[in-house]
Amino acid sequence: MYEPNVVGDWQEYEEHAGLRVRVHRLEAAEPPRGRDDAAAGLTYFSVRVTIENRGTRHFGIHLEDGQLDVRVGPDGEGAFIDWRNSQFIEGFDVYPLRRATAVLYAAAPEAALTHVDIQVQLRVDEEWTERRLWAGGTDVQEATAQTAPVGSAQGDLAHQVSAFLREQTEPGTA
Repeated sequence: MYEPNVVGDWQEYEEHAGLRVRVHRLEAAEPPRGRDDAAAGLTYFSVRVTIENRGTRHFGIHLEDGQLDVRVGPDGEGAFIDWRNSQFIEGFDVYPLRRATAVLYAAAPEAALTHVDIQVQLRVDEEWTERRLWAGGTDVQEATAQTAPVGSAQGDLAHQVSAFLREQTEPGTA
């Protein structure tokens, strides 16, 4: 069974040696150019998508609107994506040992932000990669966190995954 990545994980692309992608820094954040009127009553959040080249040749990367899908809440409803405030990667050559980062601004009901799924499909050198999924929430710390968030949502899947990852990285655990 395919399991999603946790927000903060790197995902390698076997078909493009050395290329990897990471969805990270999922957090509540106001957009830099102001709120869109269509997002009235919703809570804004941002997420970063970083592409890193650890290979020996450069790759032409495209990560634009339509290649990112954001779903929130337990029913996986679509989030409002603020295309005007978001920063994409459009036709950028990522050379060895370099990175490129896209910043996406979206909005959704605040209660739904404990479950956020982000699906990414890169276009590399004019070829489409497989879709990859990352799961997390705005109140969930990435795998480097030392303590689990407290609150009524302690049993959420994202919290359980985050706690499992912390246990695996602590000294003395097997």
